[in-house]
Amino acid sequence: MEKRWTLLPQADKETIQKLSSSLNNLNETLCNILINRGIDDFDKAKVFFRPHTDQLHSPFLMKDMDKAVARLQRAIENEENILVYGDYDVDGTTSVTLVYSYLSNFYGNISYYIPNRYTEGYGVSYQGIDFAEENDISLIIALDCGIKAVEKIDYANKKGVDFIICDHHLPGETVPNAVAVLDPKQSDCDYPYKELSGCGVGFKFMQAWAEKEKHEVDPLFALVDILAVSICADIVAMTGENRVLCHFGIQKLNKNPQPGFKAMLAIANNKKKELTVTDIVFSLAPRINAAGRIESGNKAVEVMLSQNPQLADEGGNYIDLQNTDRKELDKTITKEALAMIEADETLIAQKTTVLFKQDWHKGVIGIVASRCIENYYRPTIILTESKGVAAGSARSVKGFSVYNAIEECADLLEQFGGHKYAAGMTMPLKNVTAFQKKFEEVVASSIDPDLLIPEIEIDAELDLADIESKFYRVLKQFAPFGPLNMKPTFVSKGV
Repeated sequence: MEKRWTLLPQADKETIQKLSSSLNNLNETLCNILINRGIDDFDKAKVFFRPHTDQLHSPFLMKDMDKAVARLQRAIENEENILVYGDYDVDGTTSVTLVYSYLSNFYGNISYYIPNRYTEGYGVSYQGIDFAEENDISLIIALDCGIKAVEKIDYANKKGVDFIICDHHLPGETVPNAVAVLDPKQSDCDYPYKELSGCGVGFKFMQAWAEKEKHEVDPLFALVDILAVSICADIVAMTGENRVLCHFGIQKLNKNPQPGFKAMLAIANNKKKELTVTDIVFSLAPRINAAGRIESGNKAVEVMLSQNPQLADEGGNYIDLQNTDRKELDKTITKEALAMIEADETLIAQKTTVLFKQDWHKGVIGIVASRCIENYYRPTIILTESKGVAAGSARSVKGFSVYNAIEECADLLEQFGGHKYAAGMTMPLKNVTAFQKKFEEVVASSIDPDLLIPEIEIDAELDLADIESKFYRVLKQFAPFGPLNMKPTFVSKGV
């Protein structure tokens, strides 16, 4: 596949030399990369290279945090039943694991709930609210979901079930009428860092409650490896608070991981002495995700909560088998999807891929969309039938918002949600053909043709003579790597 090589803009010589001088004559190529990442003086470099919990913001800067903490306090004082509710993907299940683990240290009337992907769908469900009512649960803490569940929160309010929403997805025009809505992406939220994962928002909620109750925060920070898994798997920006929390979370994974993670890594045959973001993304995340894709996300939470090594091993083996099933489904459906494109000249020539097959497994269509992009680099949506409607998963190419493109087709959809690069949706089956046509029109009229060619961003030209032990040692300290702090890419010419 053809690729574009793009050398990123280089900082001016004077700025580079000034930073190098302040950092004990650090290699100028590395200084150039730091400047391009917004690190242009000694103080910013110190924050970048020396992550510390002092760099975390007060959770009470987040809109509605005081309301959320007050409602949780009241629930505990009145001995109400509390339900910790989260989506079935990695971010959702880690969110539930972290909040349930921490709260259950202090309070017993607490349970958790993961919606079933196939019978309930994504996010807050009517079945989940009914479950709460039937079990005398008066407070639900919704994690990694809920910001667009306007009608469902109204339904819960009528049943006397209160919601605290902890989400990080983009809000719609109307915010749900919950007791508290914690989401830094709300336009009127002044929280300084906007890129937390869903688990990160849950963490800040627990941090705020611990501060208010004057609890020790050590038990909360003992769960930071769970948070690191969510940050890596959800591919949120590796900057600011995310980078600090991920730094300490990966340290915890390497020194003393949760028994569930230890079991999953052993089963994955990961024997590396030092785990990185890549190991989390390719060893842990697929196994946690597989539980929700094939059967139920509850199994992943059970394994992550387990403090018994034997039970953790048993649960880890079970979801490893589910991951094997997931890989087989992914492989089969990807092969079918690519064959559909290759058999149709019109599809080959399009700026988008939107494919529908009635019996494709809903649990793997997001992965299949990503696989299709590896072969046909363009915004891609894979659809299947679920509960009488077409359910889809979208993935995008770098620089293009698939969420905005889907929003342009909202008149054909029942619901949709997600991020710039990944989204989900449902629509009536009769609308599939019209949606395929309109999505192609929207994308074709708005996408820069260059974005349909994969890009390799090159941070700097590197002289091979510069590669020595100090250079490599400092380069390693750029980690953890992720969006907005990717592993640097170099080019050497005239080799």
